[in-house]
Amino acid sequence: MKTNKQLLVIMHLSQLITLVTGFGSLLLPLVLWLTQKEKVYEMDEHGKNIINFQLSLIVYCLICVPLILVFGLGLLGFVVLGVFSILFPIINAIKASNGETPTYPLSINFIN
Repeated sequence: MKTNKQLLVIMHLSQLITLVTGFGSLLLPLVLWLTQKEKVYEMDEHGKNIINFQLSLIVYCLICVPLILVFGLGLLGFVVLGVFSILFPIINAIKASNGETPTYPLSINFIN
């Protein structure tokens, strides 16, 4: 296995593809993770963190839909999730470039 910090950074930033295309924040990191997890050192750990974060965002978005009826709390939830989905991939890309292990808040462990 080789160390490739640039690919780890790209993988974290690939979640932001949704800002350009409207979709792909789960798909692109998933493809990168599945194709490179055996070849790049720490790719498996970073990939699992990203996939768990993206799946958690989907679950939280589904929870926000019925909460719209409760005083608009779902709308506030969507705003918070939107900020999280932009901010934390950037923060964790910086951490990955510095050799640190990234963490995503409120992430449910779907994949260990």
